[in-house]
Amino acid sequence: MSELSPEEYLDAVDEGRRSDVLALEALIREAAPGLERVVQRRILGYGPFRYRYAIGREGEAALIGLAAQKRYLSLYVLCAIDGRYLAETYADRLPGASAGKSCVRFTSLAKVDREVLRELVADAAAHGPQDAAGPDGPGHR
Repeated sequence: MSELSPEEYLDAVDEGRRSDVLALEALIREAAPGLERVVQRRILGYGPFRYRYAIGREGEAALIGLAAQKRYLSLYVLCAIDGRYLAETYADRLPGASAGKSCVRFTSLAKVDREVLRELVADAAAHGPQDAAGPDGPGHR
């Protein structure tokens, strides 16, 4: 089965989440305008890159990912600075969200500060994929 295009992904989002997803998508594109959009593993990604570990494992990931889950929205930020995942450094500024190492989850965009999300996305885009793998590799939580 082939992946959807970014437009098809957005069109397929549940009507109840669509306005939040479209607003978040616009925020990402404004804060990180140079990042290419792709769909990877049912996630709308921005800034795709290939990674390779010293042990030889390699794959594809995206610097920023957006997923509309059943109960929440997920913003994945695969960027680490000085050994710390960027998303977790913003956790205290996003009290309406649940933030892990590389993922920020929230039930509604109204529950989080959009300016803080914009700053997080811009910060990740400024560092780029060279730092995206983080200390534990892409997608590690």
